[in-house]
Amino acid sequence: MSKEIVQDLLRLHQGPMIEQELSKKVVTGYCEPLSVRSGEEISWFGSSHVAVEGEMDVVRLICGDPTRSGPGFEEQEVAAIQSVIVELTEQPLNPGSYAELRLTAKSPKRINLSFWFQPTLLKRDGVIASFGSGSNEFRVYNQGDRLLAEVHSVSFSLRQRQLERHRWYFLSMELDLVQGQFFCTVTSPQTRSPGRDLIQGGEETVSREFEPTDLANPVFRFAADSGTKRWDGRIAEPSIELDNDRYQWRFEHDLGGSSISSDCGEHTFSLFQLPTRAVPGPSWTGEYQRWAEAPEQWNAVHFHHDDLYDAEWNASSAIVLPDDLPSGIYCFRFQSEVGTDRVPFFVRPKVDGEFSEIALLMPTCTYMAYANHRMLIQGADFMGARSNLRPEHQYLVDHPEVGLSHYEKHPDGSGVMFSSRRRPILQLRPGADGWNFTPDTDINAFLEHLDISHDILTDEDIHFDGFDALEPYRVLVTGTHPEYWSTVMLDALEKWQRNGGRLIYLGGNGFYWRVAFSDSWPGCIELRRAEDGVRPWQTGDGENYHAWGGEYGGLWRRNGRAPNQLVGVGFAAQGFEKATHYVRDPGVMNSRAAWILDGTEDEFIGTSGLGGGAAGQEVDRYDLKLGSPAHAVIVASATDFAADMMRTKEEFEGSVAISVPDPNVRADIVFYETPEGGAVFSVGSISWFGALARNGYDNDIAQITENVVTRFLDPTPFGIPD
Repeated sequence: MSKEIVQDLLRLHQGPMIEQELSKKVVTGYCEPLSVRSGEEISWFGSSHVAVEGEMDVVRLICGDPTRSGPGFEEQEVAAIQSVIVELTEQPLNPGSYAELRLTAKSPKRINLSFWFQPTLLKRDGVIASFGSGSNEFRVYNQGDRLLAEVHSVSFSLRQRQLERHRWYFLSMELDLVQGQFFCTVTSPQTRSPGRDLIQGGEETVSREFEPTDLANPVFRFAADSGTKRWDGRIAEPSIELDNDRYQWRFEHDLGGSSISSDCGEHTFSLFQLPTRAVPGPSWTGEYQRWAEAPEQWNAVHFHHDDLYDAEWNASSAIVLPDDLPSGIYCFRFQSEVGTDRVPFFVRPKVDGEFSEIALLMPTCTYMAYANHRMLIQGADFMGARSNLRPEHQYLVDHPEVGLSHYEKHPDGSGVMFSSRRRPILQLRPGADGWNFTPDTDINAFLEHLDISHDILTDEDIHFDGFDALEPYRVLVTGTHPEYWSTVMLDALEKWQRNGGRLIYLGGNGFYWRVAFSDSWPGCIELRRAEDGVRPWQTGDGENYHAWGGEYGGLWRRNGRAPNQLVGVGFAAQGFEKATHYVRDPGVMNSRAAWILDGTEDEFIGTSGLGGGAAGQEVDRYDLKLGSPAHAVIVASATDFAADMMRTKEEFEGSVAISVPDPNVRADIVFYETPEGGAVFSVGSISWFGALARNGYDNDIAQITENVVTRFLDPTPFGIPD
């Protein structure tokens, strides 16, 4: 790793940041919603592990980057929003997904319960099913690989054979509450493995007596008890009979919903903390891969003890934003004797307000995908673990209950398919992470430096408003890493381009993964890492299609919409040892894109910046085979990377020897025209942001970017090339 990168990472992850010292972090929070219009209400949810009183105000964030590669941290107090004194105490987090059913039944005499279950993590004890409460709570649970029941606080075994991970079992129990009799049968049907079935298959029956009890209005739960016990595994086809009333549930219905009604449509299981749907159940044969073709085979729900969708904290403060508050990046800022915490949010103009001609798109889907990532802590395939951490990352070490990112696996080995912003996101803080949000504020600072009015837009705005979110703008500037896009978002961007929109893509590895949203789970995205790509986990068998909408997951490149088609370049390689410079294309000064280089003279472009140059981290290349427009002009290319810059794995069909240097490991700057006088400018590098502010913006990268912004704002249509 280069000396410059090491120094900046040390500054970011070890050195003091703004007025907050490197002490143990005890205050954190989140807000709702993340994107709001001026004049609307927004709430801040704060928590402190020690009781503390502090001042909460709102600041406008110009730049959140404290490193030497940026222009310097800058925030402005918002006088129109009065500060308030807030007392914080600890608001706990209760992770763990489960299902709950509340029935109104006057003291049933007999309860029959049956369901399929599949344990996925046996090294941790968990409650598979329960009903009742307190001393009257009945539980079925695993203790390691043993299956047990608890009746009136007395435990006994339900199965002599050991439980096996990822194996389906059918459990049927009957309780006579008047006579005090318990009967249970556990069956393990045949699998595809005769050898496993010899030892693990078969049926076992247990009967017990217990003290007769009265159980009015019973509450049934799967993957939980009435306390905090949670379980890792899958449940399918539950059936409950109370005296002569029998109810059944099919978990393959309404896969995007937060509740599941019985077959008769009356009694409903509510889902908490977002368990995983659209996963194969006990009857899955492998004949189909798409759940919509045989939904009855995807009738399971997968629960995890560390799922966390919503912190469900009480609001610490709520404010109505002024009607005339300018669009921008803002933060709730809480200052106290135990530290300062900033929670960012984004403000758009009112629907009937004044809009700028240019907007900066904040990639909030990327922020959700990386939410609370632990790559700096645990290491990753492209970086080693670190022991000296900023307070925000150390907080993740100390408080794993804040939930996981899309870059991690659950302890049972399944990938994290859902990530939510309705919880504290420790890296979504200015200066907390040198990845995504903080670099995006460098681009915001550059647009402020140009002294042009610009609005802020987010991914969620485009998803929920579609083309209408983009229509007011002539120019759209992306953040550094717009990696995650829904179908609605891509459709809106494509339509906007066809209508003359002008896109400035100032990042790398963009438009890469497909994600989905659900109205039932606001503030969350679903990701299925199907079929190749640079990925920390793979979807399980039969799990490639989203529960939310049924679309095939994975790379947009594998879904017929490679990023090259929209922005001229697509993800080519990643490597973090050093960044490098671009070399001007020999023919560019005689091309229709020569104006882009006005004010620059050197053949080499972006020779310094974060890591050593403007091209690095993750880079994109021009490729006709992937849909890059043939009329695009290649302005410059970067190829002089370190040995760790390696081509993306989705391009290989087997184990191959690659020539060094690899001609496909390249970052390309491209320009081309689009319909109705529009245009696209793409830099093909995440590291572009790190070279913008050198010498007080007196450098070639800033000059090129200013040239493009100025020309794209000019209403003069771009012509159709010969």
